[in-house]
Amino acid sequence: MATNKKKVMVPDTMGQAGWALLRARDDVEVATFPNFIKKADFLELLRASGKVHGVVLGATPYGPDEVAATDGLAVVARIGVGYDAVHVPTLTAQKVPLMTAGTANSPSVAELAVFFMMTLAKRGAMFNTLVQEGRWVADRMKQMPADLNGKTVLIVGFGRIGTRTAKRCAAMEMEVLVHDPYVSEVSIRAAGCEPAPDLDAALARADFLTLHCPKTPETVGLINADRLARMKPSAYLVNTARGGIVDEPALHAALTSGKIAGAGLDVYAQEPPDPNNPLLKLDSVISAPHMAGVTAESVERMADASIRNVLSVFDGAPIRENVINPEVLG
Repeated sequence: MATNKKKVMVPDTMGQAGWALLRARDDVEVATFPNFIKKADFLELLRASGKVHGVVLGATPYGPDEVAATDGLAVVARIGVGYDAVHVPTLTAQKVPLMTAGTANSPSVAELAVFFMMTLAKRGAMFNTLVQEGRWVADRMKQMPADLNGKTVLIVGFGRIGTRTAKRCAAMEMEVLVHDPYVSEVSIRAAGCEPAPDLDAALARADFLTLHCPKTPETVGLINADRLARMKPSAYLVNTARGGIVDEPALHAALTSGKIAGAGLDVYAQEPPDPNNPLLKLDSVISAPHMAGVTAESVERMADASIRNVLSVFDGAPIRENVINPEVLG
């Protein structure tokens, strides 16, 4: 029987705020899929689902095969802000908007970036082990922690997350340098930061390097052996952006040779990383399982934003500021 309902496919891990919006709409039909579904299974599900007007994505890649398998597609929404696993040109060719969750997880990512900086500088992991192993008296003065106060942080990428990270660093009385070729120096100075158009020169000044740029052909391998060699031996690198922006073998070499002091990594080139990845064996590296943007609060904010994005397209009034390929809107 024909129906006028719009069908939306959502991952089964989506936050309840999104479900509340969907339940309030009697003109929308919902189907779920596992967040880490295999490609072949996802394609089979899409082909078997009939008309699917909206797809909401968590961790699931969405490329030309998936687009071709989706009949009736009108919108794709990411529960998050990164979209390197979505093939935008294919969506654009089909006049389908790709939408992201705006600022929903920006505070969460900024907080984890600062947490990594503080944990590295304050030797949080080492001190915890020291106390647990009863080495309080013998070893607590062997490796001194450092302050963030008065230190220089270099922020690469000054968008929704980078700007929030800058505010948090400034609140700790850090000097904030910003490298972003797509943001004017006037805007950077207006935010109370110092523009750093020459990335190589800025790296030599930085006590902390934190990455908040998207993963694009331009930024893959951005932090390579040459750039790591320009950093201070006491400097720390933090990556809460995307794996692949940092050359991992070069980072391992820089850490083991003492070219930099440590790293905080929420993302890896391969995820989950190979258990034999040598970075995982270093005491100078602390890691998280790609959770920077995932908190109890941000999961709900992202679910809410993602479903609002989909419904805005269904209702003929797309939320334009969340559209990655606005040329499809005309």
